[in-house]
Amino acid sequence: MAYSEDHIALAAEYALGTLDADERTQVETMMAVDTEFAALVQAWESRLGPLNQMVGLVEPRPVVWENIKAAIGHAGAPQAPLVLPETPAATVTPPPSPTTDDPEFGSAFDPEPSQPSELRRPAEIRQLPVQAPIGAGDSNVVALASRVKRWRGIASVASAIAAALLVTLGLQIYRPDALPNAIRPKPRIQTVEVKTPAPALAPSAQYVALLQGQNGGPAFIMTIDGATKNFTVRKVGAPSEPGKSFELWLISDKLPQPRSLGVIGADDFTARPVLSGYDPDVINGATYAVTVEQAGGSPNGQPTSAPIFTGKLIETVPPAPGSTPR
Repeated sequence: MAYSEDHIALAAEYALGTLDADERTQVETMMAVDTEFAALVQAWESRLGPLNQMVGLVEPRPVVWENIKAAIGHAGAPQAPLVLPETPAATVTPPPSPTTDDPEFGSAFDPEPSQPSELRRPAEIRQLPVQAPIGAGDSNVVALASRVKRWRGIASVASAIAAALLVTLGLQIYRPDALPNAIRPKPRIQTVEVKTPAPALAPSAQYVALLQGQNGGPAFIMTIDGATKNFTVRKVGAPSEPGKSFELWLISDKLPQPRSLGVIGADDFTARPVLSGYDPDVINGATYAVTVEQAGGSPNGQPTSAPIFTGKLIETVPPAPGSTPR
């Protein structure tokens, strides 16, 4: 999560220990609920901790405390520079003057008191601004207090928004009718496709006609499906004639003249759907005949010769119970 400069400054000042009790409580609360912010505070503590270890303990002289007290007493006035005292001078004591009654040195004399000579370093003077304590009207403290208040306001608004979202979510799940129409969840419409197994096809009636000549031998076998009215002609013993074609005819007393069902092909099986236009009574009671025509069939749609193979339908498979005959 990316934190603003206010968040980063608040974490740094917490690590420095410059926050008051209320502000520290606020930061500790934020650390308890936000692990990333807690990690940010720990990072600042890791950065600033070695700085404290690098500074040795120094016992200030009494004059330093006097200057600090004077600065605190004038906190409202412009900040005055704090003058650090000079470094104490090192004292060097010379050896005592010799005293002797030796005639070589003349008469005895009293030694003069030794005068210590002081070797001093140049004074090191640092001008340090004296910062007023917290609460004394410092602009930095005021800015920090403003940032803390702003952060508290943001945290309060975020908490209110989270509570509102939680309530809205609960209503959407348990009481969607209590929400306004604008935010009410739309009803879900799910289309379920139920596949039912197709009903088993009932067996349809089957009809067979043996088309045979005068000698009694079968030449063709004709099979008709009672449901679709499609027929199949199988060549059995009819001899083929060069340049000629076998043509199948439907002959019924309910029709004024024979109807052509097409030329029987040279293959063993010939299938046709041309019976779909006829009534079942006509199909079941008709006589089926085969004539020999010129190649390609009769030129005028009528037999040009007498039938050489004929036969009538017989039912080989009855229709299923309850089925409607076609």
